[in-house]
Amino acid sequence: MNPYTLSVSYVKSSEYPSQCPSDGLPEYAFTGRSNVGKSSLINMLAGNGKLSKVSGTPGKTRLINHFLVNNRWYMVDLPGYGFAKTSKRERKQFSSIITRYIGERECLTLLFVLIDVRHEPQSIDLAFIRQLGEHGVPFALVFTKADKVSSREQRHHMERFRSILLETWEELPPIFLTSSEKKTGGEEILRYIEHVNSNLQNP
Repeated sequence: MNPYTLSVSYVKSSEYPSQCPSDGLPEYAFTGRSNVGKSSLINMLAGNGKLSKVSGTPGKTRLINHFLVNNRWYMVDLPGYGFAKTSKRERKQFSSIITRYIGERECLTLLFVLIDVRHEPQSIDLAFIRQLGEHGVPFALVFTKADKVSSREQRHHMERFRSILLETWEELPPIFLTSSEKKTGGEEILRYIEHVNSNLQNP
């Protein structure tokens, strides 16, 4: 099967990591700040506009959602972080779900952190990435909504982000630029996932 023509099926939604699938397949999880375009990106990667619910209301993903891809790996839709329109209790709950999943899931192969390319680097994103580094969590950055700004603004905001990371990181993580509206950047992400999977099989 062409790795970029995906067969994707919903498996289950879980409140706790212990409820997640136990078959040991690699998991590639997606999270990001509120309204960053996570559901749209997942739908683009899957080639299914209705796979993950898209909403203009931040905080709609409230559980750990597993989708099986080509019977070989999981795409995992995590709650986002930094909801402006949710209660303090809900924000704490979502944060706990993300933290526990990242900390407890041995199958987590890579975490894709989504960043809205329209904005200057945000403190909440930088703080989240810093925590990943402190805990040794492998991750990649995905800049979203590339169609919303000019190429010049894209380069500026991405370079600003890179320069801030290089103040404390010796090596930058993989970085991708995507537009769910224009259907761009998805193949690069899928190609990278296949590369990582092949390394897992043939270290």
